[in-house]
Amino acid sequence: MVNSALYNVDAGHRAVIFDRFRGVQDIVLPRIYTSIGEDYNEQVLPSITTEILGSVVARFDAGELIIQRELVSRQVSDDLTKRAATFRLILNDMSLTHLTFWKEFTEAVEAKQVAQQGAERARFVVEKAEQQKKAAIISEGDSKAAELIANSLATAGDGLIELRKLEAAQDIAYQLSRSRNITYLPAGQSVLLQLPQ
Repeated sequence: MVNSALYNVDAGHRAVIFDRFRGVQDIVLPRIYTSIGEDYNEQVLPSITTEILGSVVARFDAGELIIQRELVSRQVSDDLTKRAATFRLILNDMSLTHLTFWKEFTEAVEAKQVAQQGAERARFVVEKAEQQKKAAIISEGDSKAAELIANSLATAGDGLIELRKLEAAQDIAYQLSRSRNITYLPAGQSVLLQLPQ
């Protein structure tokens, strides 16, 4: 029923509107024809398309235009639909089929991307070298510490080992004292709980 009430009227023509309850109406749709003319599609659409494309493209940089083509296309479609509505034109569909740049511009964008990748690669190499340097310093420090401990054991005898046992026993006693549970150690037992002497 609704489909039978919808008709397309070509530009420059008028339609007679018939209402079953009120009969033939005096209303026609002359606004586009009288304000723009029959060749509205050749006058209005190219100019607003150029206007909208310039406006949208100015919002993005070169890389974004290439990478975010879907977003650019959607923005152009939305803005163009709104702009066409000011001329009482309904834009059903719009798509960007081909987006090209000057050869020099495309080469510059590609060169910039290559340079960014090179910079990222160089940054990675520098960070890797820094990590290797830190690892070498730590390794050297560990070696030096092991050497010092070995030397102190050789010269001090068992004194260092006894000191470490006492420090460990002190730490265990402190932890047990903070515990809510009551812990009993049998008399004569070492705090180190039978660690080899």
